Amino acid sequence: MKSISLPASEGNRINALMGLEDAAALIRAGAPLAIAGREAALDRLPAGNWIAGTTPYFMTADGGRRIDANCVFVTDLSGLGDVRVATYGEDELGQITEDAPENGFALAIIPFQSACHERFAKEASSYPQAFLKPTVGWIAGFDLDEAGASASVYDGRTSKAYANQAVVLHVTLPAEACPMVEIVNLFEADGVDTIRFEEAGFNPARAVVNGEQVDFAEYVNQRGLSDGSLPLVGDYAGARINSSIQKVAAGHVELYAPVFAGIDYAFARPVPAFADTFRARLDETPHDGALWSCNCILNYVFGGLEGQAIGGCAGPVTFGEIAYQLINQTLVQVRAI
Repeated sequence: MKSISLPASEGNRINALMGLEDAAALIRAGAPLAIAGREAALDRLPAGNWIAGTTPYFMTADGGRRIDANCVFVTDLSGLGDVRVATYGEDELGQITEDAPENGFALAIIPFQSACHERFAKEASSYPQAFLKPTVGWIAGFDLDEAGASASVYDGRTSKAYANQAVVLHVTLPAEACPMVEIVNLFEADGVDTIRFEEAGFNPARAVVNGEQVDFAEYVNQRGLSDGSLPLVGDYAGARINSSIQKVAAGHVELYAPVFAGIDYAFARPVPAFADTFRARLDETPHDGALWSCNCILNYVFGGLEGQAIGGCAGPVTFGEIAYQLINQTLVQVRAI
Protein backbone atom coordinates (compact mmCIF):
# COMPACT_ATOMS: atom_id res chain seq x y z
CA MET A 1 0.00 0.00 0.00
CA LYS A 2 1.23 3.46 -0.83
CA SER A 3 1.73 6.15 1.77
CA ILE A 4 -0.50 9.16 1.48
CA SER A 5 0.92 12.66 1.39
CA LEU A 6 0.47 14.39 4.73
CA PRO A 7 1.06 18.08 5.30
CA ALA A 8 3.94 19.29 7.45
CA SER A 9 3.85 22.52 9.40
CA GLU A 10 6.76 23.99 7.51
CA GLY A 11 8.21 22.34 4.42
CA ASN A 12 9.17 18.68 4.60
CA ARG A 13 8.76 16.84 7.87
CA ILE A 14 12.10 16.41 9.67
CA ASN A 15 13.46 12.95 10.44
CA ALA A 16 17.19 13.48 10.79
CA LEU A 17 20.21 14.30 12.93
CA MET A 18 20.54 17.96 13.85
CA GLY A 19 22.50 20.22 16.17
CA LEU A 20 21.18 21.05 19.62
CA GLU A 21 20.45 24.68 18.76
CA ASP A 22 18.26 23.68 15.82
CA ALA A 23 16.45 21.07 17.93
CA ALA A 24 15.87 23.62 20.68
CA ALA A 25 14.45 26.07 18.14
CA LEU A 26 11.92 23.46 16.99
CA ILE A 27 10.94 22.78 20.59
CA ARG A 28 10.46 26.47 21.34
CA ALA A 29 8.31 26.78 18.20
CA GLY A 30 5.95 24.18 19.70
CA ALA A 31 6.70 21.27 17.34
CA PRO A 32 5.73 17.80 18.63
CA LEU A 33 8.94 15.78 18.53
CA ALA A 34 10.37 12.34 19.23
CA ILE A 35 14.07 12.75 20.02
CA ALA A 36 17.00 10.40 20.60
CA GLY A 37 20.58 11.07 21.64
CA ARG A 38 23.12 10.91 24.41
CA GLU A 39 22.08 11.87 27.94
CA ALA A 40 24.46 14.85 27.90
CA ALA A 41 22.63 16.21 24.85
CA LEU A 42 19.08 15.52 26.00
CA ASP A 43 19.77 17.18 29.35
CA ARG A 44 20.38 20.48 27.50
CA LEU A 45 17.04 20.65 25.67
CA PRO A 46 14.32 23.09 26.79
CA ALA A 47 10.88 21.99 27.97
CA GLY A 48 8.23 21.47 25.30
CA ASN A 49 6.02 19.00 23.47
CA TRP A 50 8.53 16.16 23.11
CA ILE A 51 9.68 12.80 24.40
CA ALA A 52 13.14 11.28 24.15
CA GLY A 53 15.30 8.28 24.91
CA THR A 54 19.03 7.67 25.18
CA THR A 55 21.13 6.04 22.48
CA PRO A 56 24.29 7.12 20.66
CA TYR A 57 23.65 4.88 17.63
CA PHE A 58 21.65 5.79 14.52
CA MET A 59 20.86 4.78 10.96
CA THR A 60 20.94 7.72 8.55
CA ALA A 61 20.75 8.09 4.78
CA ASP A 62 24.56 8.00 4.78
CA GLY A 63 24.80 4.87 6.91
CA GLY A 64 25.00 3.78 10.51
CA ARG A 65 26.92 6.03 12.89
CA ARG A 66 27.59 6.78 16.53
CA ILE A 67 27.07 10.41 17.52
CA ASP A 68 28.53 12.70 20.17
CA ALA A 69 26.69 14.98 22.60
CA ASN A 70 26.44 17.90 20.18
CA CYS A 71 23.53 16.58 18.14
CA VAL A 72 20.32 14.58 18.48
CA PHE A 73 18.03 12.69 16.13
CA VAL A 74 14.69 14.46 15.70
CA THR A 75 11.44 13.13 14.28
CA ASP A 76 8.97 15.98 13.75
CA LEU A 77 5.32 14.90 13.87
CA SER A 78 3.90 18.31 13.01
CA GLY A 79 1.00 18.63 10.62
CA LEU A 80 -0.68 15.32 11.42
CA GLY A 81 -3.28 16.03 14.09
CA ASP A 82 -3.28 16.25 17.85
CA VAL A 83 0.00 14.96 19.37
CA ARG A 84 -0.10 14.51 23.14
CA VAL A 85 2.67 13.60 25.60
CA ALA A 86 1.97 11.09 28.37
CA THR A 87 4.06 9.23 30.96
CA TYR A 88 3.25 5.83 32.48
CA GLY A 89 4.63 3.91 35.44
CA GLU A 90 5.09 0.14 35.45
CA ASP A 91 1.60 -0.47 36.83
CA GLU A 92 0.00 1.83 34.24
CA LEU A 93 1.40 0.40 30.99
CA GLY A 94 -1.89 -1.21 30.01
CA GLN A 95 -3.36 2.29 29.84
CA ILE A 96 -1.22 3.18 26.81
CA THR A 97 -3.49 1.49 24.29
CA GLU A 98 -6.62 2.68 26.06
CA ASP A 99 -5.40 6.28 25.86
CA ALA A 100 -4.24 5.99 22.23
CA PRO A 101 -6.33 7.83 19.61
CA GLU A 102 -8.98 5.94 17.69
CA ASN A 103 -7.24 6.86 14.42
CA GLY A 104 -3.50 7.05 15.00
CA PHE A 105 -0.82 5.37 17.05
CA ALA A 106 1.12 5.52 20.30
CA LEU A 107 4.88 6.09 20.02
CA ALA A 108 6.52 4.77 23.21
CA ILE A 109 10.07 4.82 24.60
CA ILE A 110 11.02 2.61 27.58
CA PRO A 111 14.42 2.34 29.35
CA PHE A 112 16.44 -0.84 28.88
CA GLN A 113 16.51 -3.26 31.83
CA SER A 114 13.89 -1.30 33.78
CA ALA A 115 10.86 -2.84 35.46
CA CYS A 116 8.75 -1.12 32.79
CA HIS A 117 10.80 -2.88 30.09
CA GLU A 118 10.22 -6.29 31.68
CA ARG A 119 6.52 -5.72 32.36
CA PHE A 120 5.80 -4.40 28.87
CA ALA A 121 7.70 -7.29 27.25
CA LYS A 122 5.70 -9.91 29.14
CA GLU A 123 2.28 -8.25 29.11
CA ALA A 124 1.90 -6.01 26.04
CA SER A 125 0.07 -8.56 23.89
CA SER A 126 -2.65 -8.84 26.57
CA TYR A 127 -3.29 -5.10 26.96
CA PRO A 128 -6.78 -3.83 26.02
CA GLN A 129 -7.04 -3.12 22.27
CA ALA A 130 -3.33 -4.00 21.86
CA PHE A 131 -3.78 -5.05 18.23
CA LEU A 132 -6.48 -2.52 17.38
CA LYS A 133 -4.64 0.66 18.41
CA PRO A 134 -1.02 0.22 17.37
CA THR A 135 1.84 0.97 19.71
CA VAL A 136 5.27 1.41 18.12
CA GLY A 137 8.52 2.58 19.65
CA TRP A 138 11.80 1.48 21.10
CA ILE A 139 13.86 0.58 24.13
CA ALA A 140 16.32 3.32 25.09
CA GLY A 141 19.94 2.23 25.49
CA PHE A 142 23.48 3.53 25.97
CA ASP A 143 27.01 3.46 24.56
CA LEU A 144 28.25 -0.13 24.69
CA ASP A 145 31.80 1.13 25.31
CA GLU A 146 30.87 3.02 28.49
CA ALA A 147 31.19 0.83 31.58
CA GLY A 148 28.27 1.17 33.97
CA ALA A 149 26.14 3.22 31.58
CA SER A 150 22.34 3.08 31.86
CA ALA A 151 19.32 4.13 29.83
CA SER A 152 16.91 7.01 30.44
CA VAL A 153 13.76 8.41 28.87
CA TYR A 154 12.54 12.02 28.99
CA ASP A 155 9.18 13.72 29.39
CA GLY A 156 9.81 16.92 27.45
CA ARG A 157 7.05 18.82 29.21
CA THR A 158 9.39 19.12 32.19
CA SER A 159 12.67 17.99 30.56
CA LYS A 160 12.81 15.38 33.34
CA ALA A 161 14.68 12.10 32.87
CA TYR A 162 13.31 8.78 34.13
CA ALA A 163 14.96 5.41 34.67
CA ASN A 164 11.69 3.48 35.01
CA GLN A 165 8.84 5.12 33.10
CA ALA A 166 7.37 4.80 29.62
CA VAL A 167 7.11 8.11 27.78
CA VAL A 168 4.58 8.21 24.96
CA LEU A 169 3.43 10.45 22.14
CA HIS A 170 -0.22 9.77 21.30
CA VAL A 171 -0.38 10.73 17.61
CA THR A 172 -3.71 11.37 15.88
CA LEU A 173 -3.79 10.99 12.09
CA PRO A 174 -6.10 12.86 9.69
CA ALA A 175 -9.44 11.18 9.01
CA GLU A 176 -8.35 10.13 5.51
CA ALA A 177 -5.29 8.27 6.79
CA CYS A 178 -4.66 5.18 8.91
CA PRO A 179 -1.43 3.83 10.46
CA MET A 180 0.49 0.94 8.92
CA VAL A 181 3.11 -0.71 11.13
CA GLU A 182 5.76 -2.64 9.22
CA ILE A 183 8.40 -5.03 10.56
CA VAL A 184 11.47 -5.92 8.50
CA ASN A 185 12.92 -9.17 9.87
CA LEU A 186 15.77 -10.74 7.91
CA PHE A 187 15.86 -13.89 10.03
CA GLU A 188 14.23 -17.23 9.28
CA ALA A 189 14.23 -20.49 11.24
CA ASP A 190 17.18 -22.75 10.43
CA GLY A 191 15.04 -25.92 10.52
CA VAL A 192 17.51 -27.76 12.77
CA ASP A 193 15.49 -28.13 15.99
CA THR A 194 12.08 -27.20 17.36
CA ILE A 195 12.44 -25.49 20.73
CA ARG A 196 9.67 -24.87 23.26
CA PHE A 197 9.56 -23.28 26.71
CA GLU A 198 7.23 -24.16 29.54
CA GLU A 199 6.90 -20.62 30.92
CA ALA A 200 7.36 -17.05 29.77
CA GLY A 201 10.50 -15.17 30.72
CA PHE A 202 13.75 -13.42 29.87
CA ASN A 203 15.97 -16.03 31.58
CA PRO A 204 15.04 -19.58 30.56
CA ALA A 205 16.96 -22.34 32.34
CA ARG A 206 15.25 -25.30 30.65
CA ALA A 207 13.84 -25.89 27.20
CA VAL A 208 12.12 -28.73 25.37
CA VAL A 209 14.11 -29.46 22.21
CA ASN A 210 12.44 -31.86 19.79
CA GLY A 211 10.37 -33.16 22.71
CA GLU A 212 13.31 -33.65 25.11
CA GLN A 213 13.99 -31.56 28.23
CA VAL A 214 17.45 -29.93 28.09
CA ASP A 215 19.58 -27.43 29.98
CA PHE A 216 19.10 -24.46 27.67
CA ALA A 217 22.48 -22.82 28.41
CA GLU A 218 24.29 -26.08 27.65
CA TYR A 219 22.28 -26.49 24.45
CA VAL A 220 23.12 -22.96 23.24
CA ASN A 221 26.82 -23.46 24.00
CA GLN A 222 26.91 -26.84 22.29
CA ARG A 223 25.48 -25.29 19.15
CA GLY A 224 28.01 -22.45 19.25
CA LEU A 225 25.32 -19.76 19.38
CA SER A 226 26.22 -17.94 22.60
CA ASP A 227 27.52 -14.77 20.87
CA GLY A 228 23.96 -13.54 20.19
CA SER A 229 24.43 -12.97 16.48
CA LEU A 230 21.53 -15.29 15.64
CA PRO A 231 18.21 -14.93 17.49
CA LEU A 232 15.54 -17.42 18.40
CA VAL A 233 12.73 -17.07 15.86
CA GLY A 234 9.25 -17.76 17.19
CA ASP A 235 6.32 -18.83 15.02
CA TYR A 236 3.42 -16.63 16.17
CA ALA A 237 0.63 -17.97 13.95
CA GLY A 238 2.85 -17.46 10.90
CA ALA A 239 4.48 -14.21 12.03
CA ARG A 240 8.23 -14.46 12.74
CA ILE A 241 9.12 -12.77 16.06
CA ASN A 242 12.70 -12.78 17.35
CA SER A 243 14.02 -13.20 20.91
CA SER A 244 17.73 -12.45 20.96
CA ILE A 245 20.45 -13.74 23.27
CA GLN A 246 22.05 -11.19 25.57
CA LYS A 247 24.42 -13.66 27.22
CA VAL A 248 24.71 -17.23 28.39
CA ALA A 249 25.08 -17.35 32.17
CA ALA A 250 25.58 -20.19 34.64
CA GLY A 251 22.39 -22.23 34.53
CA HIS A 252 20.33 -19.99 32.27
CA VAL A 253 20.29 -17.84 29.15
CA GLU A 254 19.55 -14.10 29.35
CA LEU A 255 17.42 -12.74 26.49
CA TYR A 256 16.64 -9.25 25.19
CA ALA A 257 12.97 -10.20 24.75
CA PRO A 258 11.05 -12.94 26.55
CA VAL A 259 10.06 -16.30 25.19
CA PHE A 260 6.53 -17.61 25.76
CA ALA A 261 4.99 -20.99 26.44
CA GLY A 262 3.11 -22.64 23.60
CA ILE A 263 5.26 -21.10 20.83
CA ASP A 264 7.54 -23.07 18.50
CA TYR A 265 11.02 -21.51 18.34
CA ALA A 266 14.12 -22.27 16.31
CA PHE A 267 17.44 -20.54 15.96
CA ALA A 268 17.85 -18.39 12.87
CA ARG A 269 19.99 -19.32 9.91
CA PRO A 270 22.84 -16.91 9.10
CA VAL A 271 22.08 -13.96 6.82
CA PRO A 272 24.72 -13.66 4.06
CA ALA A 273 25.98 -10.20 3.05
CA PHE A 274 23.88 -8.60 5.79
CA ALA A 275 23.88 -4.98 4.57
CA ASP A 276 23.18 -6.01 0.98
CA THR A 277 20.34 -8.26 2.12
CA PHE A 278 18.89 -5.41 4.19
CA ARG A 279 19.04 -3.06 1.20
CA ALA A 280 17.29 -5.62 -1.00
CA ARG A 281 14.57 -6.22 1.58
CA LEU A 282 13.96 -2.49 2.03
CA ASP A 283 13.71 -2.09 -1.73
CA GLU A 284 10.74 -4.47 -1.50
CA THR A 285 9.22 -2.62 1.49
CA PRO A 286 7.50 0.74 0.94
CA HIS A 287 9.20 3.36 3.09
CA ASP A 288 8.21 6.51 1.28
CA GLY A 289 6.49 8.76 3.76
CA ALA A 290 7.60 6.81 6.84
CA LEU A 291 6.58 8.86 9.88
CA TRP A 292 9.07 7.14 12.18
CA SER A 293 11.41 4.14 12.18
CA CYS A 294 14.09 2.39 14.25
CA ASN A 295 16.57 -0.47 13.87
CA CYS A 296 18.06 -2.90 16.39
CA ILE A 297 21.51 -2.56 17.99
CA LEU A 298 22.12 -6.26 17.26
CA ASN A 299 21.60 -5.67 13.53
CA TYR A 300 23.96 -2.70 13.81
CA VAL A 301 26.69 -4.67 15.59
CA PHE A 302 26.49 -8.13 14.06
CA GLY A 303 25.42 -6.86 10.63
CA GLY A 304 28.33 -4.43 10.46
CA LEU A 305 26.03 -1.49 9.67
CA GLU A 306 28.30 1.29 10.94
CA GLY A 307 29.06 3.34 7.83
CA GLN A 308 26.69 1.19 5.75
CA ALA A 309 23.66 2.82 4.10
CA ILE A 310 20.77 0.36 3.83
CA GLY A 311 18.00 2.48 2.34
CA GLY A 312 15.63 5.31 3.07
CA CYS A 313 14.71 4.42 6.67
CA ALA A 314 16.44 6.61 9.25
CA GLY A 315 16.11 6.61 13.02
CA PRO A 316 17.57 5.47 16.33
CA VAL A 317 19.40 2.19 16.77
CA THR A 318 17.75 0.60 19.76
CA PHE A 319 17.99 -2.00 22.52
CA GLY A 320 14.62 -3.44 21.51
CA GLU A 321 11.85 -2.50 19.11
CA ILE A 322 8.15 -2.11 19.79
CA ALA A 323 5.59 -3.13 17.21
CA TYR A 324 2.48 -3.92 19.26
CA GLN A 325 4.80 -5.91 21.56
CA LEU A 326 8.54 -6.08 22.24
CA ILE A 327 10.64 -7.62 19.45
CA ASN A 328 14.37 -7.89 18.61
CA GLN A 329 16.76 -7.76 15.65
CA THR A 330 14.24 -6.07 13.39
CA LEU A 331 13.59 -2.74 11.73
CA VAL A 332 10.22 -1.17 12.56
CA GLN A 333 8.51 1.71 10.80
CA VAL A 334 5.08 3.32 10.81
CA ARG A 335 3.54 4.95 7.75
CA ALA A 336 0.22 6.64 7.04
CA ILE A 337 -1.72 4.99 4.24
